[in-house]
Amino acid sequence: MSISRRTAARSVRMLGVTAASAALALSASGTALACEIGDFSAAAGCDGTKGVITVTDKDATGVEAKVTVFLENNNADVRQVGAEQIVKGSAEGTTITFAEDWEPGAVYRVHIEAPTAKKPVSADISPNLTTPSKACKADDTSTPTTTPSSTPSDTVPPPAETVTASPSPSDSASESSAPPVSAGNVPSAAAQESNLAETGAGSNTGLIVGIAAALVAVGGGAVFFGMRRRGASHR
Repeated sequence: MSISRRTAARSVRMLGVTAASAALALSASGTALACEIGDFSAAAGCDGTKGVITVTDKDATGVEAKVTVFLENNNADVRQVGAEQIVKGSAEGTTITFAEDWEPGAVYRVHIEAPTAKKPVSADISPNLTTPSKACKADDTSTPTTTPSSTPSDTVPPPAETVTASPSPSDSASESSAPPVSAGNVPSAAAQESNLAETGAGSNTGLIVGIAAALVAVGGGAVFFGMRRRGASHR
């Protein structure tokens, strides 16, 4: 069975189209799997009260890339943020973190280098990273100082003045009329004991009283017998 020239030409055209399609597909897949600067992104955030800068690599080929971050001022590098870090990308995205207490509105340049990629990369993430307008930690100096109002319970009363009572005329008169008692006029304990002895308040008081009573009894008896004798003589 012979093949016509027209059929042969059609088959050749179909093979050419298929080959071209395969070449385009391979080219597209190779481009999609290449490491590019577009695979990288940067953001400024907070880790609690600390500021951080994160860089994410979504290179599906997993090519290692070196990441360096710089603080910018008027399109010039002021300082490098920390040390450079190595990141190995993934389809889901691999993230690395730089600790930085950034200020609101600050600008950072993030530089990427991937020399082992199919097409080596040495470029900055565009545009530069600008931090948010609000810092992670509020400035202590911006906090207004409130002065507590004084309440009646918090007010300390002034110390009470010492009032010296002035003597009344009657008190002055009584004090002036009463002569001061001198120490010489106060009888001592020895003088009191001697006075008690002179008045018979000593230890011989009982004996003296007994003798006096006996003498009174004898005298009374004598008087009684004398009067009795005188009566008998008159008879």
